[in-house]
Amino acid sequence: MAADEITVTVIDDHPAILVGIEQWYANASRPITVVASGSTAKAAWTPPGDTADVVVFDLQLSGQGTPAYGDLRRLVDAGRRVIVYTMRDDEQAALTCLDIGAFTFLTKNEGADHLVEATLAAGQDRPYTPPALAGAFCANTRADRPKLSTREEEVLVEWFQCESRELVAERLNISTRTVTTYLERVRLKYANVGRPARSKAALVARAIQDGLVRVDDL
Repeated sequence: MAADEITVTVIDDHPAILVGIEQWYANASRPITVVASGSTAKAAWTPPGDTADVVVFDLQLSGQGTPAYGDLRRLVDAGRRVIVYTMRDDEQAALTCLDIGAFTFLTKNEGADHLVEATLAAGQDRPYTPPALAGAFCANTRADRPKLSTREEEVLVEWFQCESRELVAERLNISTRTVTTYLERVRLKYANVGRPARSKAALVARAIQDGLVRVDDL
């Protein structure tokens, strides 16, 4: 396995989708390998799928009358980076997945380029907002926006645009510890209004929802 290789477990019950995803990954700019796949979330909990860097997850599997939010939550709670990749294209499903803690949300209509870019972003721990998710953010209005201080907003936006907290500290002429303190305050404020943001990608989602940044700024 190459040092920079990203490994993926794919949960989807359509064989043609599985074949297509493997082919898209084979042509990616950085090595991406599907190490496991299956029609249920079990594939992400058993070797070799249990150690994959990223889980690509179909929200609406055959035999399930409702979206598999429970399986998604269990994966997120276990610390897995989950890309929801689904035929569902409704705003509420997208926002619910982000609220649960999914890395990002893509519709299958968005195709190869967006899935590959989202997987690369997940493997590199940087945010990725595809068009459908951006549209859901823009259409959504939240009455439960936490009150952030000017400095908290400033640190948050700088962090979105930087590769590290150290670079944020350098730009703002503060210590790395102070950057971490501000970011933890922001996470706490979002958690206190019932909108937890456990990852950088989730914080990006919250900031876009609340009008702190635009998708074009990222």
